[in-house]
Amino acid sequence: MITIPIFDMMILPGVTFFFKKDIFTDQEITAEHVGEDVLFLMMKQDKKREDMTPEDICPIGVSGKIESIDEEGNIRVRTKERVTISDVEVTMQSISASAAICGEVEDISDEEMQKRFETLKRDLLRFVQMFQWGVWARSFILHWKNMNEILCALSGYLNLSWPEKYAVLEADTRGQRCERIEKAIYEFIELFKVSEEAQSAQKETHEQAYRESAIKKQIDFLQNQLDEMHPENISDVRRFENKLKESGMNEEARKEAEKVLNRMKQEGKDSHEYGLLYDYLDFVTSLSWKTGENPDIDLGEAEKILDEEHYGLKKVKDRIIQQIAVMALNKKQSGSILLFVGAPGTGKTSIGQSIAKALHREYVRISLGGIRDEAEIRGHRRTYVGAMPGRIMEGMKRSGAMNPVMVLDEVDKLAKDYGGDPASALLEVLDPEQNNSFTDHYMNVPYDLSNVFFVCTANSTDTIPEPLLNRMEVIQFPGYTPIEKSHIARKHLLPKAMKSMGIKAQNLKVTDEAIMKIISDYTAEAGVRGLKKQMDILCRFAAVKLVRGEQKSITVSEKRVPEFLGRNAMHHEGILQEAVPGVVTGLAWTRAGGEILFVETTLTRGSGKVRITGQLGDVMKESAEIALTLVKAMYPEETKQLDEKDLHIHVPSGAVPKDGPSAGITLVTALSSLVTGNAVSPEYAMTGEVSLRGGVMPIGGLPEKLMAAQRAGVKKVFIPYENVEDLEEVAEEVKEKLEIIPVKKAAEVLKCVFS
Repeated sequence: MITIPIFDMMILPGVTFFFKKDIFTDQEITAEHVGEDVLFLMMKQDKKREDMTPEDICPIGVSGKIESIDEEGNIRVRTKERVTISDVEVTMQSISASAAICGEVEDISDEEMQKRFETLKRDLLRFVQMFQWGVWARSFILHWKNMNEILCALSGYLNLSWPEKYAVLEADTRGQRCERIEKAIYEFIELFKVSEEAQSAQKETHEQAYRESAIKKQIDFLQNQLDEMHPENISDVRRFENKLKESGMNEEARKEAEKVLNRMKQEGKDSHEYGLLYDYLDFVTSLSWKTGENPDIDLGEAEKILDEEHYGLKKVKDRIIQQIAVMALNKKQSGSILLFVGAPGTGKTSIGQSIAKALHREYVRISLGGIRDEAEIRGHRRTYVGAMPGRIMEGMKRSGAMNPVMVLDEVDKLAKDYGGDPASALLEVLDPEQNNSFTDHYMNVPYDLSNVFFVCTANSTDTIPEPLLNRMEVIQFPGYTPIEKSHIARKHLLPKAMKSMGIKAQNLKVTDEAIMKIISDYTAEAGVRGLKKQMDILCRFAAVKLVRGEQKSITVSEKRVPEFLGRNAMHHEGILQEAVPGVVTGLAWTRAGGEILFVETTLTRGSGKVRITGQLGDVMKESAEIALTLVKAMYPEETKQLDEKDLHIHVPSGAVPKDGPSAGITLVTALSSLVTGNAVSPEYAMTGEVSLRGGVMPIGGLPEKLMAAQRAGVKKVFIPYENVEDLEEVAEEVKEKLEIIPVKKAAEVLKCVFS
């Protein structure tokens, strides 16, 4: 008997099998073996001969008989009965085992068995008719003679595991085996139907998608042709689709824009939300999303532009050139956020235009004065009625670039109320570590502001919150001297005014003396804004004379200035004509520049009371109290009279509020002059705060104060010793006309003025 181990192959009794000769590689099968018995042993696992053991053989096998062997060595075997396997021996050369016929319970009759077989075969024939290959399969089905043949023939197509296949052979009753065969076949039929239906549905879906895609391409092609023929009739949706393709948006922004565009398509023009969706898409597609290369920076050209358009301001221009040089080396936006601080009209905003011109960038200005609502910076959320983007993103839209020079004007005028804190919203805008993903509430997608050159302006840093101020580098804009104002008027203001009025150069001439008179008698400011207004007035008056034909060529001399501008609009304090005990000249800083300030003191009959007038603030009142204490300590004998008399301290221009930590030394000198009776020369002026120890402490606004002193006719000025370094910011023409004396102690001042 030939013994053959089988794994994962459906072999049942009463079936004819055709084996290739390869299955009998362990044994030499020849034509002489025809008619010999064969024993099929069912293995539990797939193992090689050298690893096989008797325990790997299942207890039930199948016997058979070799019926024929063809010329190529292929073998035909007819299986006979199920057998019980015992006494298995495994060697490297062969496998031997004893087999006994295994009986089975005939719980159903042959007629019932045949009837179920015919039903199963009929169902299979009906099933294969659904497919093109059914004709080919029909001939095979008709040749099957029993249910075992059906299962063995289809076993390769059934989703049966080896234990499930062996379970069919292992069944002891005909009915049980029949049920298992039917279950396997009908599951195969239903599974095949479901799979075929799924494939068919998937095919239909794909075909529909392919068809839809082809139709859309055809529509797009035809629509493009129509748009090219009639660009004026292009639809909003189509226009936005084209803009989105060309915008270069980042992935997040594109998804949001496409979502809004799809909603716009669905809503249609008659929808009440159509306008909101249109406005949003129009805004985001109008922004520049492509980061282009920054143009090469020519430092020499930048210096030339700054010098041509702005007279003076050497330290300011040097700092700007440094920033531009750093950007030229890094090939990108870098450096601090610049905060220009100075009086109105000193050129803070206009120098931003010059920076943009020097860098070959777009320029945009945003005024922040009076903003109270945080949404003005970050934008409104689109859920609100009338939602709009913030001023920052609106400015980016106006610039049409990702790297403009953006001037944020008047950051010191930001307010704070229930609408939020706009200054806090600016923190993200001006922080280089955060603004590369600035998210405007209206847009709801990040936008890169890291390439923007931000310039901020303010008149004072007092009202700027500390966190915001820390993000910026403060650059002071000193006031212009009269000579600098004269140059500015001659080179810039007067030519611009004449051009705007249509006056030619040969029709109007203004002498240098006339310009200086306008500066001294008709303006009172550190900047040149008031001077520009006066130049405009002068040109308008001249235009009337030219149009009337009164004069063909007009020359405005110093004497004719009142004829054109009227009487003196401004009155500057001048020094006193004579020295008076108790009266001393001080220096004050105002938003319009510097002014001299008289401190007047006098004694009257009374009981030791002290009166302070002139609308002085708390700081100056405390300075007066410190000065009085210090004078009593320095002149104990002379100040005894203060116990019997009333002291009155007054600062003229009583309607103008005054406050600041710089009047201490002036008060000490005035009180010392009063109690000693020594008058102080009107040509002396001073500034500085004092301490109870008699020290003179530093002050601010020194350039403006010294200019005021020089303008008023002062010859000698006392300043705190710690302010000596600030003299670098003072114009040479001012320092040449003043004797500036740095002092550390109040006693030094008194020694000089009373000597």
